[in-house]
Amino acid sequence: MKEVKHVIILTHSTGHAIRVEKVLNAAGLSCKLIPVPRYLSSDCGICVQIEAEYAPRAIAVLKEAGVTFEGVYEEKVG
Repeated sequence: MKEVKHVIILTHSTGHAIRVEKVLNAAGLSCKLIPVPRYLSSDCGICVQIEAEYAPRAIAVLKEAGVTFEGVYEEKVG
């Protein structure tokens, strides 16, 4: 069985990804910018990766701040 280790937050643009990162960091949530995985999009770009356990709080923080995003995807390993 594959374990969900990280969650990918896909955004509309690079600028949005940077905004997501800033908002999450300001809320004390550690995240990082990574290239968008090929299985999510063939477009070039960056997205935000966060540990799965912090995803519900991250989504709440982004919604509260009015920051939009395209979707949230589980990144399974194992």
